[in-house]
Amino acid sequence: MQKARSKGGIMEIKSCDTLEELRKEIDKVDEKIVELIAVRNDYIKQAAKFKHTVDEIKADERIEDVLNHVRHKALSLGVSPNMVADLYKEMIDAMVETEIAEFRNKGSF
Repeated sequence: MQKARSKGGIMEIKSCDTLEELRKEIDKVDEKIVELIAVRNDYIKQAAKFKHTVDEIKADERIEDVLNHVRHKALSLGVSPNMVADLYKEMIDAMVETEIAEFRNKGSF
C-alpha cells in the first residue's frame, strides 16, 4: 500500500488491481468526505448561537482566512488549490445560508 502523507496524519492508499476495486475505494473516500461535510455543517449550526447579527454570519474576513488555509493545504498535498477553493466557496455559501436559518430560528425556542 502506498501512503498519502498529510500534516494531520497518514491515509493508506490501496494499490488496486481492477477498475472496479479502484472505484469502490473512491466511493469509500467520497463517503468519508460527505461525513466530514456533515460534521462541519453541525458545527456551523452551533456557531449561530454565538452570533448577534446576520452580518456576523457573513464574515468575509473569516471566509477569506478559510479559503487561504485550504489553498495552502491543497498545495502542500499536491492538489489544485483553485479546485479546493472553488469547492469550499460552494460549501461555505450553502453553510452561510444554513447558519442564517439557524440564527433566525434561535429566537423561536
